Amino acid sequence: MCVFCIFGVCNRADYDYYKYHPMPEIHSWMVQTAKDHPGLVTIVEYGQTYEKRVISLLKIGVNTGAKKKAVWMDCGIHAREWIAPAFCQYFVRQILQAYKSDAKMKEMMKNMDFYVTPVLNIDGYLYTWKDDTTRLWRKNRTPGPSGCNCTGTDLNRNFDFHWGTIGMSNNCCSNVYRGTGPVSEPEAQAVTYFVGSRIDEFLCFLTIHSYSQLLLVPYGHPNFTANNYAELMEVGLAAADAIKKVHGMHYKVGTSPDLLYPFSGSSKDWAHMKGIPFAYTFELRDNGTFGFLLPEDQIRPACEEAYSGALHIITYAHDKTFVPTGGAVAGGAAALWTALLAVGVSSALM
Repeated sequence: MCVFCIFGVCNRADYDYYKYHPMPEIHSWMVQTAKDHPGLVTIVEYGQTYEKRVISLLKIGVNTGAKKKAVWMDCGIHAREWIAPAFCQYFVRQILQAYKSDAKMKEMMKNMDFYVTPVLNIDGYLYTWKDDTTRLWRKNRTPGPSGCNCTGTDLNRNFDFHWGTIGMSNNCCSNVYRGTGPVSEPEAQAVTYFVGSRIDEFLCFLTIHSYSQLLLVPYGHPNFTANNYAELMEVGLAAADAIKKVHGMHYKVGTSPDLLYPFSGSSKDWAHMKGIPFAYTFELRDNGTFGFLLPEDQIRPACEEAYSGALHIITYAHDKTFVPTGGAVAGGAAALWTALLAVGVSSALM
């Protein structure tokens, strides 16, 4: 889109999903999306950043009047990973378009609500837009503890799953600084409270990052194995296959210690430990050629392929819960639908 703001009043032209948008434009897009889909999309405010900016999400689903299951997706927990917020926006657009004509999406939105946070680390994301010297900022913007002149905590080392034990730093100047304590940061507190207070509703927890082309399953700590590890791997490998069918990109699947390095305190690990069965970290394009500076001409293919993978996981979780025949059929149905999606994604309404 181009968003034109004059004296605080914003008008919307066609939104451009294939460019990176600063935070004011993303906020305006959220407002417009809710206005364009009354009864289906609402904005939910669920926290504040250190700099007192409101953290909000889009809740997407049919209001049935009954308690529903849910899917969580957050983007932009690390400020410099601009492709992640771009994907969250694309994901929202695609599921809303699919809802208009696709029976499966209608069924899923009746049974589940989608909670999508386009930018979790708002302070950090705004800081990356300041100038070229700040573009690769990763952390939030909380001041360091007493005696430290550095700023920021790595939010993905701050969650309460074996916090501070491995793959992080207690040096407040480090990019992987863990914070002063578990869930010390307001952004981590917001997710912990919102998700934790309705934990039984969530079937999926998807947190979107870049880069490396990976689907990471719990756990990041090498001394722990997810109780449904085999199923997480099976579903993840099928999702990676769905991704590959779109543009030929190969995504590896596994735990962080197996594919990257061990670390503790991640949101995904916390979510799975709390009982959300399907928790994944997506590491989007690329493999290091451009890294965090992924060119805008790669936004579209990156989003198209990641959408196919995410939809496979979500469909599997939905069908396992709502289709009486159980997980085996759920996997087949998810694979079939995402295969059809891979064929048709480029011709979808853009």
